[in-house]
Amino acid sequence: MDLSESADDEAFRAEIRGWLEEHLTGEWAALRGLGGPGKDHEAIEERLAWNRHLAAHGWTGIGWPEEHGGRGLSLWQQVIFHEEYARADAPARVNHLGEELLGPTLMAFGTPEQQQRFLPRILAVEELWAQGYSEPGAGSDLANVQTKARLDGDQWVLDGQKVWTSNAHFSQWLFVLARSEPGSERHHGLSFLLVPIDQEGVEVRPIEQLTGGSEFNEVFLTGARTPADHVVGEPGDGWRVAMALLGFERGVSVLGQVVGFARELRTVVDLATSNGAIQDAVLRDRLAGLRAELEVMRWQALRGLSGDGADGAAGPSVFKLVWASWHQRLGEVAMDVRGLDGLVAAGAPYVLDDLQRLFLFSRADTIYGGSDEVQRTILAERVLGLPREPKGTAQR
Repeated sequence: MDLSESADDEAFRAEIRGWLEEHLTGEWAALRGLGGPGKDHEAIEERLAWNRHLAAHGWTGIGWPEEHGGRGLSLWQQVIFHEEYARADAPARVNHLGEELLGPTLMAFGTPEQQQRFLPRILAVEELWAQGYSEPGAGSDLANVQTKARLDGDQWVLDGQKVWTSNAHFSQWLFVLARSEPGSERHHGLSFLLVPIDQEGVEVRPIEQLTGGSEFNEVFLTGARTPADHVVGEPGDGWRVAMALLGFERGVSVLGQVVGFARELRTVVDLATSNGAIQDAVLRDRLAGLRAELEVMRWQALRGLSGDGADGAAGPSVFKLVWASWHQRLGEVAMDVRGLDGLVAAGAPYVLDDLQRLFLFSRADTIYGGSDEVQRTILAERVLGLPREPKGTAQR
């Protein structure tokens, strides 16, 4: 595995670093560090404007093929972009679900008409997307989806409820996994549909979180409609499309995630140094362990992206297990460094600082995006070759 950078890669790193230094100034400077997990409620309109500024300068869809409007950059150059973006503390982008998940899915499974209709608007950040997967009874057990979809003439009609739907309150579209074949069970009879949110049959209710924000939502579909040709792939083949999309979820952006983790760790170490907590030998050892694990995590992620790691779903599953546990432990160490002060809100009525928000939001890391139990099941069955769990007990 050769992870050295070529002269072209080094030039590209200098290019994106210079561009960010030049543009994250003036009106944009105040956006540094805003958004992201537990903070997606921050400066939505301003971050949307920034995201469109990126698009206008060719910094969206950088890995998309040129025939779909992207830049067709190499995998390593995409890694460089995400690392430099994170190092610059640039604001979290609001277009992640459309650009990183739905876009590649449409390229792989969509019709030419769907690609022409949706891809340019995703690239230009003109339309934002939310993910309609989880339901009250189908979170990690996604194959238990009960939202119904039926054809009525030239339209699909949907009835059901989705939950933990990130950013649905400011998105225009929802990609939905729904049961379109009556009587079907588990992975069979599901369809992947593209549904407009701004219609009478869609109600979005924000869910207030411990962090004080409401980036997650409940979405109620009551006779919601979408054109018949807004099904991606064949009707009834939605599971295959949905799983492919989840494969795109853990791509090159994970390297930017690691850079963000490193910044959070530095913040905790700096606080421990300034308030004297670093003198505690046990706490100092925990911080050193987190630093070493983070470095291993980065190299393992690079190994997986290079194709030199575990095959199929194994690489992403291992990485999700590792970073979720690591991030939770960082939040716990952060609170130990804060001491009793960490139990008091930074301001009234409920203003949290970054470390308090880190601790509270990281409690969900081992659940969202595929719970630890699901990741271990994937590894057991697909890597170790263990028998599948009996029907009715597996959490898939």
